[in-house]
Amino acid sequence: MILVTGGTGNVGANIVHQLLDAGEKVRVLTRNPADRSIPDQAEVVPGDLARPEALAEALSGVDRAFLFPVFNALDGFLEAARQAHLQHVVLLSSSSVTYSPPGLIGEGHLKLERAVEASGLPWTFVRPDAFMTNDLVWAPQITGGGVVRGVYGNAALAPVDPRDIAAVAVRALLDQRVGEAFLLTGPQSLTQIDRVRIIAETIGRPLRFEEQPREQFQEQMLRHGMPAPVIGEFIDGLAARDGKIAQTVPTVEEVTGRPAFTYAQWVAHRAADFGSTSA
Repeated sequence: MILVTGGTGNVGANIVHQLLDAGEKVRVLTRNPADRSIPDQAEVVPGDLARPEALAEALSGVDRAFLFPVFNALDGFLEAARQAHLQHVVLLSSSSVTYSPPGLIGEGHLKLERAVEASGLPWTFVRPDAFMTNDLVWAPQITGGGVVRGVYGNAALAPVDPRDIAAVAVRALLDQRVGEAFLLTGPQSLTQIDRVRIIAETIGRPLRFEEQPREQFQEQMLRHGMPAPVIGEFIDGLAARDGKIAQTVPTVEEVTGRPAFTYAQWVAHRAADFGSTSA
């Protein structure tokens, strides 16, 4: 039995489906057991990583687990996992742990990695770069007028499809890739301007990227609930990437045996979110 936490998220939901397709028994720990996105073949246990009292039941009979990163809430899980003699935990981490310096997000993920290492449980770390799904934040601007506004449009990333992140995590679980840390990127270095252009080409609508003043963008992000220090770090990160080519690595293909999904393939998969009626 494999336990999946965060099983209704962008990565976790794909892990659940891919494990079931591989013939594995899957249990999903979720705060919303009535969520209709969870396949009927998966066992569902109500609970929360932040509430350790629910974890003994969730881990009963489980030998492997996919662990979604919840800051300041893993100690209870790791203790329950030790008591349940869990054989392998695959932690979703972040490529930011490899940055120098790691920054606020990287430091948070490093703490989680160190806690998992210190637990004595056999582990694997999956460290993706920016998710392609982060660009869904543009959807209201695309459907509402066709102009995507932001800062440092020529800043490049190598965003990765959550389906690929899930595929690497699944292979780590099935192949017992203990003690390995997988850095993941998408197959292409793409600026924000590139990505808006690809969305336009894929959904068949004219779109453009419009540069915003930094202060205006900060205000917009604050209204969306992002903490000010994180916003500042995010903008500074874009500034550092402006005009540069983002690193790409072949890890997805090396681990899964197939090429990573391109950005255009991801957009086609999520075209309805961007207002395409042909999706």
